[in-house]
Amino acid sequence: MPRPSTIATWNRNPADEEAMGAAHAPIWRRMVDVSVPHDLSASTVLDYGCNQGGFLRLLYDTHPFKLAIGIDIARESVGRAEMLKGHRPIDYKVANSAAALGRTFDFAFSHEVLYLLPDLARHANDMKAALRPGGAYVAAMGCHTDSATWAHWRKLISETSSIPIYDHSLEEVAKVFSAAGFTVGVRPLALDAFMPVTVGSPYFPKITDQLRYYNTDKVLFRFVRQAS
Repeated sequence: MPRPSTIATWNRNPADEEAMGAAHAPIWRRMVDVSVPHDLSASTVLDYGCNQGGFLRLLYDTHPFKLAIGIDIARESVGRAEMLKGHRPIDYKVANSAAALGRTFDFAFSHEVLYLLPDLARHANDMKAALRPGGAYVAAMGCHTDSATWAHWRKLISETSSIPIYDHSLEEVAKVFSAAGFTVGVRPLALDAFMPVTVGSPYFPKITDQLRYYNTDKVLFRFVRQAS
């Protein structure tokens, strides 16, 4: 099944879609803590795969930026993001190309987007066109073939996702972005917080699964666009 140009929501279950932001907030805070300089007041930011916009709202409330754009192919999610943005200098758009926005950014972020993309090279080139030289793209990725949870998770996610999912390794991601002209760095997310334990979670049958995932399997890539 090809990737559609737009969808209504990412998750077929509306309740799960609404709950996604709260579940991801500790991860977003960790992404910000380890990858964002203190002062973003003169910076422009892109969120690729913004869903309902929670990441950019959290980022602005802790590190106010000059302006930001969040893009996503989920129409209803983008509409919800626009409704919730309040006074913040953020625009949310239904789109799947960063370069098509016609501007460059200082920073870009994505959270669990890479495994939903069939063509990583195309995405890398798209992000390169959307970043200024020296600009950084931080991408969180736990859904990859090197994760101990992936074989199990792939089945679960396929049952609820509105679009196809793909099998990418960490090495594949690194090679693709390096070939596109990025300096590639990686670190474990290493979530620095107490993690809520959901007894009976299909994703984490054992607490040790959860600890391993957030401290080893889930990583943050940092792709810095080279000058040339």
